This record gives sequence, C-alpha cells and structure tokens, in this order.
Amino acid sequence: MTIHTATLSDLPALSELFDAYRVFYGKESDLAGAHAFLGARLELGEAVIYMAKNQAGTAVGFVQLYPLFSSTRMKRLWLLNDLYVGPEWRGQGISIALIDAAKDWCRSTGACGLLLETAKDNDIGNQLYPRTGFVLDQDHNFYYWDV
Repeated sequence: MTIHTATLSDLPALSELFDAYRVFYGKESDLAGAHAFLGARLELGEAVIYMAKNQAGTAVGFVQLYPLFSSTRMKRLWLLNDLYVGPEWRGQGISIALIDAAKDWCRSTGACGLLLETAKDNDIGNQLYPRTGFVLDQDHNFYYWDV
C-alpha cells in the first residue's frame, strides 16, 4: 500500500471513492458532482487529500483535510473532514496510515492539531480515533446552524 497527496490526475479514482463515501452517509450517488467538488477543492487549494493505493495501484481509501485556525492558540488547525476506506479493504491498517499522513501534514505545517467529528453510532470510527491518539472532547457542546 502507498499513501500519496492527491492531485488532479487522481480525480477519476478519487471521485469514485468520494461518491461511495457520500452514499455510505445516506446521500444519493452523484459521480459528476463528486468530480466537480473535489476538482474545485484541489484546483483552489482548499483541501489536502491523501489517497491510499494497493500494490496494483487501485485507489482504496482517502482522507480529506480542510484548513481552520485556532484563535486562542494563534495557529492553523486542520479539520479531518472525510476518511473513507472501501469495504473490501477495511481491517488492513489503511485508515491508520491515512490518519498518520494527516498527522504528518499537521506537523509539517506547524499546525496545533487535528479536529474531527463522527456520529455517536459510528462504532468503527469511535473505536479507531482513540486508538490513533484522538481524545473525545467531553468539555464542549457542538452546535451547528443549517440554511
């Protein structure tokens, strides 16, 4: 398995993974929309995306990071917004390798940390994240406003 920073040349395979990720979260499949969305993120430099490929060069997973800032720490903070490994490739340490790549990126950019959220019923994620050093925040409430 290899992990590399995704580029525009990775868009076809990355878009398929991203579409599967969205379907996993209950969204309608939209491969063209996935391609356009990811293409814009990469072209505009609005995201950092790492891809995992198996020995045959097949894309098997990805992690997508968005930049944020921590005012209190006066540093960049990265949002680990998306992490996905295809069902047939799970249980092989690919998610951990992708998280490790995200951590390396965080360190190399002088950021103060990574932030993520996951559903309370995401049993896999809620076991994975503490194993990779993430700490569940019990001190803050999470709110959002939807248009």
